[in-house]
Amino acid sequence: MRNGMKPVTIAHKPQWRLVGVAGERLPMKAKMIHRCIHVLDLEKSLAFYKRAFGLDVVREITRAEGSRKIVYIGNDTTDFELELVWESGRTEAYDNGSNDTHLAFAVDDVDAARLLHDEMDCVCHELGRDGIYFIEDPDGCCLEIVPSNLWD
Repeated sequence: MRNGMKPVTIAHKPQWRLVGVAGERLPMKAKMIHRCIHVLDLEKSLAFYKRAFGLDVVREITRAEGSRKIVYIGNDTTDFELELVWESGRTEAYDNGSNDTHLAFAVDDVDAARLLHDEMDCVCHELGRDGIYFIEDPDGCCLEIVPSNLWD
C-alpha cells in the first residue's frame, strides 16, 4: 500500500485505487469534460452558441466519408466543453431532453445577457426571481442562464 492506495492490475497494467483505512473503496474523483447535443444544422448551432455565449470551436472530428461531424466548443472561462454532433442526411428533430434536462451558464451581466437573448428571440421560460431564465437553442435544447453572483 502506498499513500492509502493499493495496486490493482487491470489488463496487465498496474493501476492505483484509493482505499480507506478499513480497506473499503473510496469514491472515485471524476472531472466533467463535456455534454453532447445532437444538432440538425451545425452551422446554425455554431453561430447560436458563438453569439449567445462566446463559445468557439476547440476541435473537430469528421468521418472520412463526411457522414458525421463532432465539434467541441468552449471558451477560456472553463475547460468544460459542449460537444455538437451532426449526422449527414438527418431531417427529423432530435430529442435532446426537456426543461428538466438542461445545461446551465453563469453570466457576469445577466441584464446584458437577457437583452441579447431577447434580441435573439430564444428566451423560453423565466423563473421570475433572481434573474434566472431559460433559452432554447436551434434544436430545442434548454439552457439555463444564472447570474454568476448566485453561483459563485
